[in-house]
Amino acid sequence: MAGNLLKTSSLSVRTKLLHQMGVSLYNTSHGYHEEEVKKKLQQFPGGSIELQKEDSGIGILTLNNPSKMNAFSGVMMLQLLEKVIELENWTEGKGVIVRGAKNTFCSGSDLNAVKALGTPEDGMALCMFMQNTLTRFMRLPLISVALIQGWALGGGAELTTACDFRLMTAESEIRFVHKEMGIIPGWGGATRLVEIIGSRQALKVLSGALKLDSKKALSIGMAEEVLQSTGETECLGEAQQWLTQYIRGPPEVIRALKRCVSSGKELCLEEALQTEKDLLGTVWGGPANKEAIARKGKFKK
Repeated sequence: MAGNLLKTSSLSVRTKLLHQMGVSLYNTSHGYHEEEVKKKLQQFPGGSIELQKEDSGIGILTLNNPSKMNAFSGVMMLQLLEKVIELENWTEGKGVIVRGAKNTFCSGSDLNAVKALGTPEDGMALCMFMQNTLTRFMRLPLISVALIQGWALGGGAELTTACDFRLMTAESEIRFVHKEMGIIPGWGGATRLVEIIGSRQALKVLSGALKLDSKKALSIGMAEEVLQSTGETECLGEAQQWLTQYIRGPPEVIRALKRCVSSGKELCLEEALQTEKDLLGTVWGGPANKEAIARKGKFKK
């Protein structure tokens, strides 16, 4: 009985983390003090994170620091969290595209911040901050796409793994360069990479610091599709068109589907099934369900 109670308690905590937006992985019990981390990151300005919310229900999140290949400054890390919180509160949203300005995705962290945050304690604090942010992003009830033009290096490669799908241009490249820097991924990228391509391929990619061009990424399941376009505007339009096929329908249905899949990925079978049941209760007999039945009767291909 004690074992069952422990299991139930553990599952409840995991379910809360997954389904209550705004709940972070780390807190003071882990030695994590968010306000202190924010003060340190504020010392490293440069670039910006921009969010455009379209009437179609697609958000466009742009990393804008082109003079440094869209590397994350400390301020950009803070702004990313702000934009994730904004997306958490966007109830009309159905999808989000993450991209970099000027035909480059992201080259990781700005080296000025990396050099200044040089102690193991600083590294772990930054790790917890970015894991919190990217996990909250990954758990958004929005279908997410990384639009990869140019390079996605280091932390930029990790960011792509927080998205549901990755679209690449023919000349783009993903590379986890962490080994060459004497470290390992710290923003959750290694853990998510295993989920995406499996442990054997992930070990090769990470330990070899392999250059994943679009052809290689497509062959190992890292990329979903290689885009035909090359220009910044054209690529974004092609990515929006690709995403649109998966977000047709009412927001409440698309968002429930994304939550259901996230539960199946992160929770044990019993808890995932219970979550699926609860999510079904939010749409069964709802306006979209009634309208579909009245319009079509039973669905026919």
